[in-house]
Amino acid sequence: MAADETPDDDSSAEPATEGESSGDVREKFEAEADRAIEQFDEGVVDLLSWILETETRARIYIYLRQHPDSTSEEIADGTGLYPSTVREALAALNDDGTVERGKRESDGAGNNPYEYSAMAPSELIGGVIDDVQGHMNAVFNLDKYLNGDEKTDEPVTITVTDEDDE
Repeated sequence: MAADETPDDDSSAEPATEGESSGDVREKFEAEADRAIEQFDEGVVDLLSWILETETRARIYIYLRQHPDSTSEEIADGTGLYPSTVREALAALNDDGTVERGKRESDGAGNNPYEYSAMAPSELIGGVIDDVQGHMNAVFNLDKYLNGDEKTDEPVTITVTDEDDE
């Protein structure tokens, strides 16, 4: 074999157990990796659903982070959501300041659709940190509240920094 050729089998793959081929092991590994990614993605969607109030808004936010400057039609096609649902959610997200919209520029005459972009995740999280911090401190101080002690500590402080700020 020449120096620039690679072997047909992947020598870095785990050795197959008795009765399993290396292809079977690779398929199992890929299936588990896909399942882990899907579970991670669903966890992110769940968290964003809590922050943005609905799963629809969360899915639109994620789509816009992957595809900035998309129209409502492109978002509906990309997410599988109904166009009317997307337009309604985009209006609410725009009102909240979570997404920005502007007219798409085109060379031709006609109606230029709106295109949308989502704020950075660090900005999104920054908007809810005070609320989360307050709730966490209330839980930490639950015993004091239950015993009638009005003086409470604030042991939880959450700080969000953007990678670019470091």
